[in-house]
Amino acid sequence: MARKRSHPMPPRLRRSRRQRSASAVSPEPATPLVVAAPSAPRSWYRDEGGALHRDLDPERFSAILAAGTGTLWVDLDLRSPAQQALLTTAFRFQPLSVEDTTSSEGRVKLEEFPTYLLCVVRGVRFVEETPDQFDVETFNLWCFLGPNYLVTAHGPHAPGVEAAMDRLARAPEPLAKGPGRVLHDVLDATVDAYFPILEQVDAFIDGLEERVFVHFEQEALRDIFSVKRLVLQLRHHVGPMREVFNILQNRPTPYLALETQVYFRDVYDHVIRLTETLDSYRDLLSSTLDSYLTQVSNRMGLVTKGLTVVATLSVPFVVVSGMWGMNFASVPLADLPNGLWIMLAVQVGLGGGLLWVLNRRGLI
Repeated sequence: MARKRSHPMPPRLRRSRRQRSASAVSPEPATPLVVAAPSAPRSWYRDEGGALHRDLDPERFSAILAAGTGTLWVDLDLRSPAQQALLTTAFRFQPLSVEDTTSSEGRVKLEEFPTYLLCVVRGVRFVEETPDQFDVETFNLWCFLGPNYLVTAHGPHAPGVEAAMDRLARAPEPLAKGPGRVLHDVLDATVDAYFPILEQVDAFIDGLEERVFVHFEQEALRDIFSVKRLVLQLRHHVGPMREVFNILQNRPTPYLALETQVYFRDVYDHVIRLTETLDSYRDLLSSTLDSYLTQVSNRMGLVTKGLTVVATLSVPFVVVSGMWGMNFASVPLADLPNGLWIMLAVQVGLGGGLLWVLNRRGLI
C-alpha cells in the first residue's frame, strides 16, 4: 500500500502521462528568460549611529572596511564582471579565494584566512525548463565574513540570499548584531530551501509506490532508478555541509562571537534532518525496487504455473495418441461407436489425475 500523503502534490507531478510523453518528444524546451546582472551590487550598511543605508556606491566599501565600524553586507552577482572585480579591488581577498568563485564545481568548505573567513555552501533547485521532472541544478554560494562585513557571491540562483534580503527589509535587527548574524540568516535560508525539494521527492516516492503496488506499471522501474539517483545526488551535496556547520558552531574564531555560534546549532540540526531524511528515502527506494522485482518474479511464477497446468493436461493426449496412432495398425476402440469419446475421457482422466497428484505434493 502507498503511504498516505500529508501534503499536496507538487505542481511538477500534476502533469498527466500524456503530457509527459508529449514534452519528452518536443525537441525545443522552453528557454528561460535570462536577466543581465546590474553593474552595481546590492548592499546594506548599518553605521555606528544605527542609521541604515542601502545600495551604497562601491567606492565607499574600502572606507567602511578601513574604519571597521558598523555592519556592511554586500551581495555580488558573479555574472557581472564589474561586481566580480570588487572581490579584488575593494575587498582585497586572497587570489585563491577569488579564483575559487570562478569555478561552479568548487567543493563545500570552510577556510579561515588572516583577515576573513570563507564559507562555501551548495544549493539545489529543480530545473523547470526541462521535460525531465527529476532534473536538478546545483549552485555554490560563497560567503566572505570579516570583522565588520559580509560579502556573498553567487550566480543567477541564490534562494537563501533572496530570503535573507526579504527578512532584512521587514526587520533589519540582524545588522545591529553584527555580520555573523547576517551570515547565519543567509546560510539558514539556504539550508531551508532544501526542504521543499524533499517534499517533492517524498511525493515522487508516494507516486512510485502507488504505481508499483497498485497498478504495477512496468515504466515505474525507470523512474525508481531516476528518483534514487536524485536522492543520492542530493545526499552527495548535503553531506559535506555537516562538517562545515559543525565547525561553525564549535570552533572558536575571531569572526564569530560565542553568542552568534549558538545560532548555527539550529542550522546544523537542519542539515542532520536533511541527511537522515535522504538516507530514509534511499532505503525506501531500495525496498520499493526489491518489491518491484519480487512482483515480477511472482507474476512470472503465476505464468509458469499456468503453462504447467496446460502442459500437464496435454501430456496424456500426446502420449496416448502418439503411441497408438503411430505404432499400431489397429487402433484400440476404433471399431466401437463411442470409442473416440471413451479414449478422450480416459486421457482427460489421466490429465486430471496428474494435476491432483501434483497439487497434493504442492508442486502447483
